[in-house]
Order: sequence, then structure tokens, then C-alpha cells
Amino acid sequence: MRRIGVRERRARLGARHLLASSAASVEEAAAAVVGLHSSDPATVFLSSWARVDRFEPAELEDALYVRRSLVRMLGMRRTLFVVPVELAPVMHEACTKALIPGQRARLVRMLEEQGVAPPGRGEAWLARVEAATLAALAPRGEATARELTADVPELGAKLTFGEGKTWAGTMGVSTRVLFLLATEGLIVRTRPLGAWTSGQYRWATVEHRLGAPLAEVDHAQACSELLGRWLRSFGPATMTDIRWWTGWTAAQAKATLVALDAAAVRMGDDTGYVFPDDLDPVGDADPWVALLPGLDPTTMGWKDRGWYLGEHAAELFDRTGNAGPTVWANGRAVGAWGQTEEGDVVVELFARLDPASRRRLDAERERLAAWFGDVRIRPRFATPLGKELATHSGGPRAGTR
Repeated sequence: MRRIGVRERRARLGARHLLASSAASVEEAAAAVVGLHSSDPATVFLSSWARVDRFEPAELEDALYVRRSLVRMLGMRRTLFVVPVELAPVMHEACTKALIPGQRARLVRMLEEQGVAPPGRGEAWLARVEAATLAALAPRGEATARELTADVPELGAKLTFGEGKTWAGTMGVSTRVLFLLATEGLIVRTRPLGAWTSGQYRWATVEHRLGAPLAEVDHAQACSELLGRWLRSFGPATMTDIRWWTGWTAAQAKATLVALDAAAVRMGDDTGYVFPDDLDPVGDADPWVALLPGLDPTTMGWKDRGWYLGEHAAELFDRTGNAGPTVWANGRAVGAWGQTEEGDVVVELFARLDPASRRRLDAERERLAAWFGDVRIRPRFATPLGKELATHSGGPRAGTR
């Protein structure tokens, strides 16, 4: 059985995730990693900056809202992604559809338990409000939740959540109904209400945004297409990695690997999978460094992360498994970075870099700080180390632990 070691995995990562080289477009960057994470609105822009030559936010906005070659949709693990438009129906069929029954049942239960809908009538109430929301959205083209609530008053009802928890609060029914409609593949998020760092979006029907409903795709075919793209970029990967990234059952993952005729390889003590035509050895890429944002698809790409994180997962991830901003060198995460209130990009390294890599890192820090200009970001899912770096003052920091 072919053995693929850590060094080769790191070389594949650098080349295939367009970190050892540059992409020519945001479409190429998104395709290379099978979608850019968008749960934090800044992530998709910073992930593009790390991969696309001379990237500016307007290029991504043009792809999303003018060319419409990319679309922001719910996908794997109930996570928001920006994906090539041709991948949208594949991702929806392979992963998102499975979320619909649970999300719908949960909302119906909340509506009935909290008195928004009569007992036993939650499903009928929800179906009526969904239809009214779509009817209100269609003539507007795009609309905010507030605008839709003016047309559909039921959306203004309040729901409580997390009772007794530190994160307890209230939300409008509009939040849950729009989320469900998006999960069902009927609406998508469009332009944000503010700048590119804003997470409040306008909404549009899929027909308005993409010109037609999502195409129907055979389920097995969709699963093979999605996993096939992912293995090309992230393979070799273990069964644990595959199930984590897709959210599939073991049976679905195994069946799809069989359909792809995937080849088994040895990865330390584990078994991994690649395409049969992807068994040739991959040599080292040219030396590279990268500053990746929180939730970047590379950092979040695998469940088994020791081969690129070492023992630093607790410092680079929060308690619920969300990655913070990371510093990378030649296929491994070597530290964290943050932006201060003054706009400096500061780093904390876990290992000493050779002089050439350190020079590359300093150049990247300066390039990112210049690119930010007056923009200030705060990762939506901050790690303790990330918070510490963001509050640093007294000039650029570039420490090593």
C-alpha cells in the first residue's frame, strides 16, 4: 500500500490550496478549496486575499453580486460557504437537504411551545408564513429581514432560546424562517447592509439570484461530485476527516468512496483515501508563508489535525472547534496573528523560523496591514491567543514562544 507521509501532505496542501502559489481569480481560489467559509463575513475576503494575486474586495463582490459566478449558501455541517455557482446544486443535494427535516421540526416545536402558533398547527402556520415570505420577496428582488417583516407581520414574533444559559436571548421569527428557507434552497444571501465586514445580508430568491431554481441532481452523483472535488484538494484524508467535513454517516461515506473507486493509502497508523490517479509522489513546493483568517478552509479542512497543527490546537481553536487566525509556513501552522486597534498585524509564533521564512512573514504582515488600511476586523470566533494579540499595543509584535 502506498505510504504518504506528513512532509508530502504538507507539500500537497501548499500547492493545491494555492498557498505556495497565487490564484488568478476568486473563482479559482474558491474552487481550489471546494468553497470559502463565510460564517464570519471577513473570512471569505481574507481567504481570497491569501490566495489571489493583487486581490481587492471589489473583485469578490463583483463575482458574488454582478457576475454571479459565486454564491453564498448553506452547506457542509450547517456552515455557510461561498462556492462556484455550478457547485451549489451539488452541495445542496449532497449535504444541505439532509438538514431540512431536523431544522423544520425544531422550528415547528419552538413555534408551538412558545405560543406563536396554536398547538398542533405549527407546521401549517410555518408553511403559510414561508409562502407569504417568498411571495413578498419575489417582486422586491432583494430585501432585508426588516422589509420582509413589514410585508409579513408574523415574521416579527419573538422566540426565546438558551433559557438558563449564558448565551440565552431572543430572536425574531424572521431569523429562523429565513434560515429555513435558505436551508431548503429557496433563497440566498446577497449584498450585506454595510461594508464587506458586515454579517447582515439582504435576501433574494434563488430564481432571482441565479436565474433558475437549483438544478435537480441525483443524490449518489452529487455525493460523488462533492467528495471527488474535496479529495482532489484535501486528499489523502481519513474516514474521520471525510465524515467530519461532509457531515455524512459512515455508510454514506463508504458508499461514495466505493463509487469513486478511491485508493487506500497508509498515513502513519491510519488509512487514508485518494484518487487512483493521485498516487504519484509529490515533491516539496517552493518555500511559502501565509496569514490565514479564522475559519479558513485550509485550517478547518480536516478533523485529524496533528500533522499540521502539532500540539497547538488549544491555542489556535476555540472550545467549540472554530479556528482563529493562523500563521503558516511550508504546510504547517506555526503561530497566530491578530490586528490591533492601531491597524498593526501582530504575530505569536510557536517555533523559530529560518531567516528567509521570517523575512517572508514580515513582508506578509506589512502587506496585510497596508491592505487593511482603515478597516479593522475582529474574528467572530476568537481564540484566547487571538484576543491577546488584538489587544496588544506598543508597536508591531512578532514574538516567539
